[in-house]
Amino acid sequence: MPSATKLIAIDIDGTLLPSTGTVISARNRRALLDAEAAGIQIVIATGRRQAYATPLVEPVGLRAQTVMITSNGTVTRTLGGEPIDRFFLPVETARELCPVLRQFGGTTVFTFDREGPGELILESVVQLHARIAAWVEANRPWITEIRPLERAFDSGEPPVQGMVCGTVSAMREAEAWLESSPLSRKIELHRTEYPLRDLAILDILPPGCSKGVALCRLAESQDIAASEIMAIGDNFNDLEMLEFSGQPVVMANAAPELLQVARVRGWQVAASNDQDGVARILESVVESMGVQSVASHENGRAK
Repeated sequence: MPSATKLIAIDIDGTLLPSTGTVISARNRRALLDAEAAGIQIVIATGRRQAYATPLVEPVGLRAQTVMITSNGTVTRTLGGEPIDRFFLPVETARELCPVLRQFGGTTVFTFDREGPGELILESVVQLHARIAAWVEANRPWITEIRPLERAFDSGEPPVQGMVCGTVSAMREAEAWLESSPLSRKIELHRTEYPLRDLAILDILPPGCSKGVALCRLAESQDIAASEIMAIGDNFNDLEMLEFSGQPVVMANAAPELLQVARVRGWQVAASNDQDGVARILESVVESMGVQSVASHENGRAK
């Protein structure tokens, strides 16, 4: 018999959010609230930093105590801003990465866990805008340009995350290069791919950091077994979280290679993000507890 579900960790982009737009659907919102009301702990786990994720999640109406795992696992706080966990990329490592990452297109961004301008530091807005224009426009209030990028660490403040982006093939090449370099012992790499846009993001984190590790630390602090945890995601940066949870769920719109992993391992595959796949999964969990969810009731048997 499967264990009862006490905690559900959910990715944002490609999972909670539709393929276009930045508004969580009404059905997903209701399902999240129904699950919370049924006593299930909702955890948001995203590659976004908290300031970039919170405006998407706050309108749902979840409790301020809702845990958010952000920056792919380096920072864990509540939705209300209470600190739980935080890990840094050493300044020496970050500085060492700067010249190395320039060879992959000049799109390097370092994220600092601070508020306001300077949360995101990069060398050239123009170069990054050419690759991820929508991201740059959404994050302009937090971006500061510093040339050369090495000067970003003159104060001694360490970042929580580095990032470089480019085509899928270029970022796979970058990942392979870094993994075979002496730097590999000093960093953790997580790749997110969007094949239809030929875009990939390579996140560079402190060693041992991932959504999965952050989720494991949270579960241990609350004495929740992995078998009681469901994780829902759609990309490679969700893999460790999916592997840790006893109830992994992969979205139908997931990266093809991740879908293949799900099929081989017998993981559940949800409907796509554009079909409210998260809501459908949450509704089934809530109903298995003997509670009729509002979203399911309104949608009848349209699943």
